[in-house]
Amino acid sequence: MDKKEILERVKADGVRYVSYQFTDITGTVKSVDAPVKRLEGALDDGVWFDGSSVQGFSRIQESDMHLRLDMDTYAVLPWSPDENKRARFFCEIFHPDGSPFEGDPRGVLKRKLKALESKGYIFNVGPEPEFFLFRRNGSDNVHPVPHDVGGYFDFSPNDEAVRVRTELMSALIQMGLEVEVGHHEVALGQHEIDFEFGEALKTADNVLTLKYTVKAIAAKHDLIASFMPKPIFGVNGSGMHCHQSLFDHAGNNLFFDPHDEFHLSDLAYHFLAGQLHHARSLSAILSPTVNSYKRLVPGYEAPVYIGWAGENRSALIRIPRFTPGKDKAVRAELRCPDPSGNPYLQFNAMLSAAMDGIEKTMTPPKPLNNVNIYSLSMEERAAMGIRQLPGSLLEALNELEKDEVIKNSLGNEMYDAFMRAKRAEWDEYRIFVTDWEKQRYLETA
Repeated sequence: MDKKEILERVKADGVRYVSYQFTDITGTVKSVDAPVKRLEGALDDGVWFDGSSVQGFSRIQESDMHLRLDMDTYAVLPWSPDENKRARFFCEIFHPDGSPFEGDPRGVLKRKLKALESKGYIFNVGPEPEFFLFRRNGSDNVHPVPHDVGGYFDFSPNDEAVRVRTELMSALIQMGLEVEVGHHEVALGQHEIDFEFGEALKTADNVLTLKYTVKAIAAKHDLIASFMPKPIFGVNGSGMHCHQSLFDHAGNNLFFDPHDEFHLSDLAYHFLAGQLHHARSLSAILSPTVNSYKRLVPGYEAPVYIGWAGENRSALIRIPRFTPGKDKAVRAELRCPDPSGNPYLQFNAMLSAAMDGIEKTMTPPKPLNNVNIYSLSMEERAAMGIRQLPGSLLEALNELEKDEVIKNSLGNEMYDAFMRAKRAEWDEYRIFVTDWEKQRYLETA
C-alpha cells in the first residue's frame, strides 16, 4: 500500500492509536506509540526516539534514533478495544544522518536479503514455533501449571485449550498471517501454530507477530503463554523447526533435482553443508538462552548431534519426504532453533552459514538414515565423525567467538552487543543459587 491507501485503510478500520515497532538485540518487541493524527507525519518523516536505554543500542552521547515505517506491515491489533483501537507498523532504524543503524536486527536481515536477491536467490523460511499455555498458580507465576491435559494432536469438543487456540488462530489471520494448522503438541499445555512459508523478512515479522499475539490473547483468558524452550523438567521442550529453501525470481525451487535420491540439487547440498559446518557457532544465535540447552538434550526429540538425514528425526537437518508434483515443497528442515531468540538474527545467521557452504561448494557428510544417533556410544559417534551441539550457552558463545563467518554476518556493533548481553546472562545464571542446589546440598554439604 502507498501512503494514500494506508491513511484510507486506517480511517476505515477506526484506528485511534498507532504502535511503531522494532526489536532489541534479544528479540524483545519495543514500541513507540502515538495518536493516529500523527500517522501522516510519521509516514512522511519517520519517528524519532531515544535509543540509549534499549538493549544493544547506542550510548548516551549518541542516543537519537530515527524510525522509518515499513508500510507493508500495517495491521490492526485485534485484541485492542474498539474505543482505543490500535494498529502497528514494523520499522527500520537509522542514525540522525540517515545511515542505517548497524544494531537494527530487522535492518541487518533486510540488507542481507537484498544482497542475496542481486545474486538471483530468494530465501524462504517456514518456521514451526511451539509454546505452552499455563494457568496461574495463585500469585506465583514462577511455578504455573499446564492449561490442559491433552497430548499430541488430541481433540475434545469441550476442550478449553481448543477454544483458546482457535481464538489465537483467528487473531493471527486478522493480523495477516496465512495460518495453515494449529494443534496440540506432545507435552501437557503445549501447542503449535504453523503459518505459510515465505520470504525470510516477512516470515521473521510473522514470528514476532505470532509471539505477542499469542501472549495477548492468552492474557485475556488469564493464562500465561510462554515460548521458553524448556519450562518444565522431564517433558518435551518447545522448538522452532525451520523449513528452508532457495527460490529464483521466477518462482522456481532451486533445491529441487528430480534425478537425486533425496530430490536435492547440488546447491541444496552446499546449503546444508554450510549449516552443518557452522552448527556449533550457530547455536549461540539459534538457541540463545541459558534455558535453551535444557531442551537440547537426548531423549526428548530435540536435535543434539550434527548430521542430516531423510526421515531420521534425531538428525540436526531433516529432508522431508518428497511428494510427486510438489517441486516447490523440497526443503531442508533445521531442527535446532527455538522460539526464544530474535528471528531476524536467527534467519540472518542461518542464511550466512548456508551461503558460506554455497560459495565454498562444501560437501555434506553421508546422510544418517536408519541410524538412531541417540543409541550410539560416544566412541561410535566419534568413529562416524558425528559432532555434538554445545551443551551450554557459555560453550556456544565460545564457539561463536571463533567463527568469523557468523560474526561478520552480524557486523561488529551487533556482535559486540549480542555477546555483552549473553555473557551477562550467563554470569547472572552462573552465580544464582537454584532450588535444586538447596535440595541437593543444604543438609548434606
